Amino acid sequence: MKIVTVIGARPQFIKACMVSKRLRQDPSIQEVLVHTGQHYNANMSDVFFTQLNIPKPDYHLGIGSGSHGEQTGKMLIELEQVFIKEKPDAVLVYGDTNSTIAGSLASSKLHIPIIHVESGLRSFNRYMPEEINRIVTDHLSSLLFCPSQAAANQLKNEGITKGVYATGDIMYDAVLHYKAKAEKQSAILSQLNLTLKEYYVATIHRAENTDDLTRLSAIMEGLSKLGKKVILPLHPRTKKQLQQLNAPIFTDKSSLLFIDPLDYFDMLALMSQAKAIVTDSGGVQKEAYMLRIPCVTLRDETEWIETVEAKWNRLADARNPTAILKAVQLAKEQSTYPALFGDGHSADQIYTIIKKNFPS
Repeated sequence: MKIVTVIGARPQFIKACMVSKRLRQDPSIQEVLVHTGQHYNANMSDVFFTQLNIPKPDYHLGIGSGSHGEQTGKMLIELEQVFIKEKPDAVLVYGDTNSTIAGSLASSKLHIPIIHVESGLRSFNRYMPEEINRIVTDHLSSLLFCPSQAAANQLKNEGITKGVYATGDIMYDAVLHYKAKAEKQSAILSQLNLTLKEYYVATIHRAENTDDLTRLSAIMEGLSKLGKKVILPLHPRTKKQLQQLNAPIFTDKSSLLFIDPLDYFDMLALMSQAKAIVTDSGGVQKEAYMLRIPCVTLRDETEWIETVEAKWNRLADARNPTAILKAVQLAKEQSTYPALFGDGHSADQIYTIIKKNFPS
């Protein structure tokens, strides 16, 4: 069996490292790895392949940045040529990025079955490009691997019942596999002179928060009032937008510490010892839960509603500095910790189901 796997962004590298490792243990499966180049910064791409032992991509499309239409269009053109050349039995995509939707559309036009890892998520906000990507991909896919039962239930509500499996979250596999190694090998806490549970970690990258400078300024004002050091690994988009702001929060006396994007081990170690995490990232919300760290999400809604219902995650109005401050102050570890995302063996389940559905 030949599978073409399409990846292009940080969260996909983390997910793919676990699934690809399992698939390649089977000599009857040939995996062809395609990197679209959606994330091309060395700290957000190359280092993950090295650190997580992800095989070198068979194809690197080098698409780079651009508008959603431009980026997706370029990927469609290039991926179609790869699929025609490789003639795979299936195409494997992850999550909800432009790489995901491009891989799904190119596959469907060529009548190639699509395997979607991380199916069934919905924020119910169609202004989010990711929401459109995940809805379209789910409705095109032949095998749909859901990170939670709630995600599988959502697909059923949309009339998708065939090929749906609640396998747990593949990122939980990665957290369990790499957490101890990350904490042992990473020196990020000592490098930043941080005390355990005496700092916050924040990640901001979504267009809704970064492209509106008034909204971005409100977020930074709220973070600056937390009373403890706030570490912000900066996405390139966020860094570019912050350079346009000239506010007191950027003085040397500020509690905000802006740093370059971190590799997986450093980020995992940094998050695992934080007092709380503030983010607009879907992946970081999950990782916070998996690490049992309270989380505040700077969005009006989240596709990871289970974490909110479990009270480990809180939504906060990103336009209101006071609301951000209050949400973080209220964020705390809970006495209960439901197993929302499986048992850490999602890769094994995904492999078994693929083999069953695509016998060699």
